[in-house]
Amino acid sequence: MRSLGKLHILPLLLAGAMSAVGCDDEREQAPPVHPIVGTWLVQDPNAPFPHHLYVFNADGTMQQANPDAGNARGSDSDGKGIWADRGDRIDAKWVELSADRSTHQYTGRLELTMQIVVQGDSLTASETAKLFDAAGAPAPAPETPKPLRGARVTLP
Repeated sequence: MRSLGKLHILPLLLAGAMSAVGCDDEREQAPPVHPIVGTWLVQDPNAPFPHHLYVFNADGTMQQANPDAGNARGSDSDGKGIWADRGDRIDAKWVELSADRSTHQYTGRLELTMQIVVQGDSLTASETAKLFDAAGAPAPAPETPKPLRGARVTLP
């Protein structure tokens, strides 16, 4: 009886050892994280409120947020978008919707296209802004945008 009990333990030990080896292999095979992935404090001198947070996700999506204080009559504090690695730069585009604070009506959207360069925990970007009114017609946009600068949010 005693030797039969030990035989039941052997398969459990083998299964545990094999799963531990499999875990190590999976970690070694994980793809590297792209340098843009993470959270960034971004200064956008072209925006009514220049302080922004950008989050770039590994799946090619991104979020942008800034305090709603930049425009006293309109609300436009949150954007969603996409990004793609082009080799020497990263192309990104996000869209932000706007509403009138007093009427709570939709007033249009901003489409911001950027070319980003990441160097370590810093980024620089040039941007092109397109504005559209509530009906979708183009509206006047800034003509000479200044570069954006960002710093990665890191742990101490």
